[in-house]
Amino acid sequence: MITRISASLALIGCLMVSSISMASAQQSSTPSTQPHRVCRKVRVEDRPKDKHQIAGTLLGAAAGGLVGNQFGGGKGKVLTTAGGVVAGGYAGKKVQESHQQNHATYHYEERCYDERQ
Repeated sequence: MITRISASLALIGCLMVSSISMASAQQSSTPSTQPHRVCRKVRVEDRPKDKHQIAGTLLGAAAGGLVGNQFGGGKGKVLTTAGGVVAGGYAGKKVQESHQQNHATYHYEERCYDERQ
């Protein structure tokens, strides 16, 4: 009788240990819903210092005005000078804009976000 009780207790103990280990294995295999932080380095284009191309516009307008002033006579000289200022300003803006696009500078930033699995 005592052996039978001992065997029963041993069997119950084994079942309890195996059920505990199975429960812990099941808990560890389930994915965690806790967010974790993900960080990546990202290449970012620097903004140009003169984003409105004011320097190019002013230099182009001055050069266009000088060239336009060389032509015409009387009121025609005023019109060619004004036309030179407008055309030179537009051309100067486009030249600086093109230069800024072709010579862009970049830096790297680390950007992080929380991700859930």
